[in-house]
Amino acid sequence: MLLTLALATRSAGADFFVAPSGDDAAAGTRERPFATLNRARDAARKVPADQPRRILVRGGRYFNVSLALGPEDSGLVIEAAPDEKPVLYGGQPITGWEKDGEHFYAARLPEFPALPENVSAGLAAHQWEVRLLEVNRTLAPRARFPEQGTLAHLTSFDVPWMSSTGGGWKRPPTRDELTTLKYRPGDLPGNLEVKNAEVTVNHMWDESCVGVAAHDPAQQTLTLAPPCGHPPGAFGVKKFVVWNTREGLAQPGQWYHDRARGRLVYWPLPGQDMRKAEVIVPTVSTILRLKGRADANVKNIVVRGLSFAVTTVPLIAGGFAAGAFDGAIFLDQTEDCTFRELTVTRVAGHAISARGNVSGTRVEGCEIAECGAGGIYVGGTRATIHNNHVHGIGRFYPSAIGIYHGGRDCVVSHNEIHDCSYSAINYGGQRNIIEDNLLYDCMKVLHDGAAIYIFGGKGCILRRNVARDFVDTGGYGASAYYLDEQSTNCVVEQNLSLRVGWPSHNHMATNNVIRNNVFIVPGDAKWTFPRSLGFTVEKNVLYATGRIRIEGVNAVANWSRNLFFTGAGKIELLDLKDYSRTGQGEGPPGDTVVADPLFVDWEKGDYRFRPDSPAHKLGIPPIDVSRAGRIRR
Repeated sequence: MLLTLALATRSAGADFFVAPSGDDAAAGTRERPFATLNRARDAARKVPADQPRRILVRGGRYFNVSLALGPEDSGLVIEAAPDEKPVLYGGQPITGWEKDGEHFYAARLPEFPALPENVSAGLAAHQWEVRLLEVNRTLAPRARFPEQGTLAHLTSFDVPWMSSTGGGWKRPPTRDELTTLKYRPGDLPGNLEVKNAEVTVNHMWDESCVGVAAHDPAQQTLTLAPPCGHPPGAFGVKKFVVWNTREGLAQPGQWYHDRARGRLVYWPLPGQDMRKAEVIVPTVSTILRLKGRADANVKNIVVRGLSFAVTTVPLIAGGFAAGAFDGAIFLDQTEDCTFRELTVTRVAGHAISARGNVSGTRVEGCEIAECGAGGIYVGGTRATIHNNHVHGIGRFYPSAIGIYHGGRDCVVSHNEIHDCSYSAINYGGQRNIIEDNLLYDCMKVLHDGAAIYIFGGKGCILRRNVARDFVDTGGYGASAYYLDEQSTNCVVEQNLSLRVGWPSHNHMATNNVIRNNVFIVPGDAKWTFPRSLGFTVEKNVLYATGRIRIEGVNAVANWSRNLFFTGAGKIELLDLKDYSRTGQGEGPPGDTVVADPLFVDWEKGDYRFRPDSPAHKLGIPPIDVSRAGRIRR
């Protein structure tokens, strides 16, 4: 009988329950749940590794959550209890608000909480780093100066950029060049509180958000700390914003962290009662951390149905894509872990991120919104990023990306990504497939990016994606599909670009195929191939109501059966050597036919060709992008 009972227990495994009203001294059952995920994890570790182990999280809110999983937790399932909606906060409520002047309220920050595992990268123990505030379950805007747009600074850095694979700057910038910003007389107050102020310095494709070590109002000079990732003035960009000062409180709903006095200051919205307002301040950068070791990965973790909210980030230059930061969910040395039907919102860093050796990660059916940095930063080997909704990206760090990293043999499919400050998808590497994604309203702040950007791609496939409604804000521009440095043997096929003036950009790329795409541009269209060679461009439809300009036409080895239409009746062809024009001509390249493709009704989303379309004679099949974006069940 004892043996039978033991075998039955082994096959059944163990469930542990957690509830906001629970007690860590309880048994962890449905009737007597634990109070914290850490206690449930510790109980699950006592179950033999060959038995299934599950943590069921009851509905409600959990504060100051900081959970780390290691190799010993492999096989663990953490999920919402059936039909319940738990929310895990990386922070805690702040109360005790009192009037501070005519408009503002202030609250003292209590002693930093004693967290069971403070795994927040870059945060010193017992140190508040408040760069995000949630008020009544919305993301409150931080005090900024100026109220809108940016200030122009006077600092220059005229050293040439040699490309990323060419080594970066022709000479390394000095520390003084990375830490000095000279502003225009009268732009900043002479009494700027250095201990509070933070500065975002915009570069071309990234930014640096750093603190202020010193201010010389007589010389109109800020000394920045830590150093910027690029010198102020690099790439000819001279824009900056000052955050977190009292002068930046310009309208109700804004706040700043008064570090000099250890408090938060907030300007309530009309009718907002601060005695009843729920204000959550972050305490950690990462809520859930999966970290293996060199000799043992974390394997087969499943996280399902949970919501994550409110984290902070350290004050460092985030670099390209704000890549220096961790996510609210963070992976390192993991294998075959799954994240399904999660919500991650109102976080200062990324939603989900990974570093190091990760393989077999699946992120499916998640809602990612209102992130200070990026959305899903997961790559490695055999990653699947499928059917996610990613929006509100780059709220604090404009270089953030919706889906980023790349790797080998990964699939990024059926995601909907919009409202991004920079690229929607950046996913280089080997043999990755990026298909059936819906991408719009991105590239809103920075330049030199795209709906789908591939860096160093080898044998990647981009197909049946829709990129629409991108506005070019200047600089190096914004395109729909972009193959960049050392991308080779990639295929871009059956994609739609709609209302994007620069549908295809290819830079330092070789031997790639662009075929059977439809590019529709109200206005002038541009297609570019600088420092590229060996391209095959076949069976594409480029429809522009204005003129068409192709730069680097000599980079294409084979123009075959393409169909162009130009409402302006003009096609400009430029030969390039590096970035310099070596020849110029007019007319269609290769055997391209110039004629109206006669769509059934492209303005209403019908991209089929009418029976009398010249596309039929050219053997151009219609594209079908009807399933691009999320699969709604």
